[in-house]
Amino acid sequence: MLEKYNIILASNSPRRRELLAGLDLKFEVKTIPGLEESYPDTLKEGDIPLYLAKQKAHAYDALLDEKTLIITADTIVWHNNQVLGKPKDREDAIQMLQALSDDTHQVYTGVCVRSLEKEISFVSRSDVKFAKLTNDEIQFYIDRYKPFDKAGSYGVQEWIGYVAVEHINGSFYNIMGLPIQKLYTVLKSSF
Repeated sequence: MLEKYNIILASNSPRRRELLAGLDLKFEVKTIPGLEESYPDTLKEGDIPLYLAKQKAHAYDALLDEKTLIITADTIVWHNNQVLGKPKDREDAIQMLQALSDDTHQVYTGVCVRSLEKEISFVSRSDVKFAKLTNDEIQFYIDRYKPFDKAGSYGVQEWIGYVAVEHINGSFYNIMGLPIQKLYTVLKSSF
């Protein structure tokens, strides 16, 4: 499958690399440092990571040729009608996890797959219900796992996922940063 393409995963995320590797595809990782990650404030929910994934994909135009396929993605946590991005610092991470505690939030991942001939993008949504967390649990997680590179200040595959996630409606892998089953379906049917 996809043997005619040199696949580029344009992401620094080790979780995305691990998930894509699970498809047994040959790919390489290439990233452009300092890409702009801003979006119009009129965008909400899944439109935000979809917009960002497309913006990232177009930043790699110079690498596209007839044998190249580029995959970009962006993930956000959406709670109480606002984006919870990567925390600025420890205090910000604590506040985010306190807000998510004993409540349901959404994780949206936008994905864009581009070749020279076509571009397909989609967004995936997962609803995540967190149990009530104590401040000690939140501080333990932040100090031990340092989730400062993660949207919403948590990685579902880490300790916090074991103790906090009561229920998921949607793809678990979407919460990790790449809705891999949906991506596989797009790759298989469109490229």
